[in-house]
Amino acid sequence: MTVTTRVLTGEALGAALEDVARLRIRVFHDFPYLYDGDQDYEQDYLRAYQSPGAVVVAAMDGARVVGAATGAPMVDHAADFAAAFEDRPEPLDQIFYCAESVLLREYRGQGIGHAFFDAREAHARALGLTFSAFCSVIRPADHPARPADYRPLDDFWRKRGYAPLPGVIARFSWKDLGEAAETEKPLQFWMRPL
Repeated sequence: MTVTTRVLTGEALGAALEDVARLRIRVFHDFPYLYDGDQDYEQDYLRAYQSPGAVVVAAMDGARVVGAATGAPMVDHAADFAAAFEDRPEPLDQIFYCAESVLLREYRGQGIGHAFFDAREAHARALGLTFSAFCSVIRPADHPARPADYRPLDDFWRKRGYAPLPGVIARFSWKDLGEAAETEKPLQFWMRPL
């Protein structure tokens, strides 16, 4: 499989959001997100990427989008995430938020995750921002849906220079698989200087 990545902004970004929504629903279905998503929710959520500083990095197998990573300046993103930084010294207008990285399972382990971060960090630097941050859902180690072969991505993130920010926890709600209603989930923020 030969996969290439493309950095999309402006109109090209807008045209890719349907693919991003499809991938979010499919990839976040798995542990640890267990996301029971739908297209209507996705369309509303992805409106945050209409800002001029937003970026989508698309992983392409020919003409097919098989993965995507999104990002935008923190000040342009959901207030729910920005609120987690209230007690931090870094100004929000200097933080780039690396949102989702979603990649179909059969394309993993080929360096695409690094390409996603490289492109988003380069985009953030071009915007003049000095920090890059993302968050990941916190699930208990004994969660009943955790697969026996599950490996957290902590080592990958640390090798890229990210570290968890103590006490910087966002709260976001979505409906888990098999649940009747949305419940709030804690998400740990990680950050690095650019």
